Amino acid sequence: MGSPVVHWEMWTKSPDKIVGFYKKVFDWQIKPMPELEYHLVDTGAGVGINGGIMTPPHAGPWPGNMTIYIDVEDLAEYRQRVVEAGGKILIKEQDVPNMGTFSLVSDPDGRPIGLWKHRE
Repeated sequence: MGSPVVHWEMWTKSPDKIVGFYKKVFDWQIKPMPELEYHLVDTGAGVGINGGIMTPPHAGPWPGNMTIYIDVEDLAEYRQRVVEAGGKILIKEQDVPNMGTFSLVSDPDGRPIGLWKHRE
């Protein structure tokens, strides 16, 4: 049966800023759930997994960051979107032989994000 990943979360002290970043860069649909102090994320892809953005209910430090890789059509376009939305470029572009190419960027919290382009 395996153990598939079924959900992901990003923990942040500034959920509104992080929600705005992911909406602006990736056009994700993010639904606030004030009763849970949570934001439910729908990536709109129809495949893969969705997740959430929240501030944990206890003081930090919180255990680690997380990295997700997001499939995009044009790495350069998304690097530009990241910078315009307040993120940074960590690795401009790197080839993975026989698989694809990726860029590593970060959101305004410094959380690394992989942008992935499959080899044609």
